[in-house]
Amino acid sequence: MDESDLRSIPLFESLDREQRQLIATHADEIDVDEGTQLVRQGEFAYEFFVIEQGGAEVLRDGEHIADLGAGDFLGEMGIVGKATRNATVTATSDSRVIVMTEQAFRSISRTNSDVARRIEAAVEERCQSLVARLS
Repeated sequence: MDESDLRSIPLFESLDREQRQLIATHADEIDVDEGTQLVRQGEFAYEFFVIEQGGAEVLRDGEHIADLGAGDFLGEMGIVGKATRNATVTATSDSRVIVMTEQAFRSISRTNSDVARRIEAAVEERCQSLVARLS
């Protein structure tokens, strides 16, 4: 994938060109059909996703939790926290997503900890937001 594709994605927009290039060499872009399950609740996490185009629905225990669109990301809690998936996410339209495996994330962490910290900070922010909503 080309690093320029990452400039418009909020998770990566603050990274410099070299950092985006590092992400691009460790990630893949894939097209998924409407109805494809990107992650399944209860399964082990091996990758995380960023939606480039399209949308997805998040269900926990069969209950609708959220709708995701371009720029949203998912699955990062599992690879950073080494946890099982806490929801099922299904594409609601034909979509293009960026996929990064846990192994690629660890490689990036060793090579450029700033990039890994950015993703970890996003996870922390999401966790705090979830706690605030549940309080």
